[in-house]
Amino acid sequence: MVTKDIMTPLVALLRECSAGLDSNEVPPREEKEQHRHSVENIANEAVNVLWNICECSNRAVSIFNKEGCLEIVLKYLSRFPSNVDLAISAAYCLQTVTEENPELLKSLSASALHVLESAMRAPVSSMAYTLLKTLVAAYCLQTVTEENPELLKSLSASALHVLESAMRAPVSSMAYTLLKTLVAGTVWNLKDIIPSKSQAEIISAILKILSEVLEMDAGAVVIQMKEAETQRLRTAAETEEMLENANGVGLTEDDEMEETPPRRRVRRKTFISDLLPPTNEELREATALLTAQQTALEIIVNVCCSEDPSDDEWEEELSSSDESEAFMESSLGEGGGQLLSPLCLSHETHAALTNFHIPRKVFEKTAFPSSAAVDVCSRNPTWKPLVRKMNTVQWRALVCVQSLVSLLEVEHLGGAPALQALAQHLSTLLFSQPDFAKHVDFLEAISSALRALLQTMAAKNISQCMTPDQLMTLCRAGIQSGSVGVRVNVVSILGITGSVLAKEDGALETLKTIGCFLLEVATKDPSLVVVGEALDALFDVFADGSEAERASVQIRLLSALKEFQPVFKMKVRKEGKGKYSPDQLCVLNNVKTNLRRFVAYQETVEKRLTA
Repeated sequence: MVTKDIMTPLVALLRECSAGLDSNEVPPREEKEQHRHSVENIANEAVNVLWNICECSNRAVSIFNKEGCLEIVLKYLSRFPSNVDLAISAAYCLQTVTEENPELLKSLSASALHVLESAMRAPVSSMAYTLLKTLVAAYCLQTVTEENPELLKSLSASALHVLESAMRAPVSSMAYTLLKTLVAGTVWNLKDIIPSKSQAEIISAILKILSEVLEMDAGAVVIQMKEAETQRLRTAAETEEMLENANGVGLTEDDEMEETPPRRRVRRKTFISDLLPPTNEELREATALLTAQQTALEIIVNVCCSEDPSDDEWEEELSSSDESEAFMESSLGEGGGQLLSPLCLSHETHAALTNFHIPRKVFEKTAFPSSAAVDVCSRNPTWKPLVRKMNTVQWRALVCVQSLVSLLEVEHLGGAPALQALAQHLSTLLFSQPDFAKHVDFLEAISSALRALLQTMAAKNISQCMTPDQLMTLCRAGIQSGSVGVRVNVVSILGITGSVLAKEDGALETLKTIGCFLLEVATKDPSLVVVGEALDALFDVFADGSEAERASVQIRLLSALKEFQPVFKMKVRKEGKGKYSPDQLCVLNNVKTNLRRFVAYQETVEKRLTA
């Protein structure tokens, strides 16, 4: 649509509607009101089209910036006192176009921010107003505050007071729950400008909100809201039927003798819920809670993430192949090591995560959505999209598990029994779905969580729960995935488990199976990222242990790696900077260095065992 130049007439229509809202050409008051409503209805539809196009096309967003559409959309947003539907459409549009759009953020003027502030300060008189304020607070404010130090410096005490008031507001609906969650995310973005004496209190308030959101049983709320909708519709139908019957009482005989055409009844009980717009109160409440839980989990992931080195810093380290190799030699030492600095948390954040039982609540959200809630939503077309949202909450929780188990000490995660129970739970989740390989989002999320969990358990010598058969089933399915992330995860899981088995007796055949699998991935996968991970896994599995040494000789690991070494080196040099990011290149150079060392080590092993 964008290539066929739909944006030109669409922008022209938006401008015409904007001008029409200011027009005073229709003198009679009633006609003027009718004209205004007509223009606003057209504008509402046009903004919805704009929002959907911008969500699907970066080119459309670029045209949005170039044509100055921000001013028009903000004007529509400012109509919230008289037309909240138009304002909500404008807020949704702003949510889309402000995401990862620094060019647009630079053009936000004081008057534009004033419009947003006015919308945030508006009294809540309906669910629609609540939704509007949620959108403004979250999708605009949270976006513009993220990684924007210039804006943070300009925040006044009154602006911070608005955010604090929103965070501390009593929850009267699920939309308010969503609002508080999103404002909490915005305040997290602002934490660096908050006075140090208030840091602990603010961080505690943020994590308390997230904890309360995750405590809610979304499945039960969905069922409750659907039952409330059904009851409301039933009551409305019964009331209408009573009114119809009442209107038929008191007819005279003459009236009764007259033939009246049969009245066609509206089949409300059967169809009205299917025809309701997605803005009905009960559906909006359920959607707001699911969105709040998804957002809360995303904020927790952000809380757990440390800043990575910038691309420029990596470029300096990787200015040449030789310099890169020398850098890896000096910084990683003989045994290899962590590429990035380990994650770390402030004492205040760490305390808030554990005091509000965030790990336990995140673990609970990894369960499949309530089958009863899924069944209720699946039977109704209007509610069916909530099934996808419930699945998204589960996937976000699995990603959050990855962050938490990589960051917190075992005792703060509930101890070894809690991790073993979680590993068993994740294995059950995975293998309870015969077609799990078809669900890429789910597979990537759960493989990431398993990878981090098994890594932590291996480091703490906690016994693992996956059998070799389960392990190979997961890896054979995952390696066929089109997602590089999934393939990297299953290869890493194989390396972690193999390195544990290498220290045990009686694992020779399993180690040989793992070694052959990893060799095949390393030599055949089209992605160098996956190839590098497979080589790393081989280094881990066959680095130590008598069983591992015997297995490596029997599968002829040394000759296979010697043959592949120049191929890998050439691929890194050829595909290098043009195809992979600086941090990926750094990892690949690390693998290249370790491959040379590992080949030398395997030569000594083979000489000793064959002597």
